[in-house]
Amino acid sequence: MKAKTHRGAAKRFKITSTGKIMRWRSGKRHLLGTKKPRRMRNLLNKVEVSPADAPNVRLALPYGIK
Repeated sequence: MKAKTHRGAAKRFKITSTGKIMRWRSGKRHLLGTKKPRRMRNLLNKVEVSPADAPNVRLALPYGIK
């Protein structure tokens, strides 16, 4: 049977050309006026998914580059 991509995971994670799984940081939706500009700049950047979570994300994205 054909493997299906989990559409929710596809919108939340990106796999780089070297195989790293990147995610966006949380905390940018509301109460933005109380957050410092430096903190907001750091929240804009993507970070790598933790090694413990990576296998589950790879299962959800079967056609990502491995």
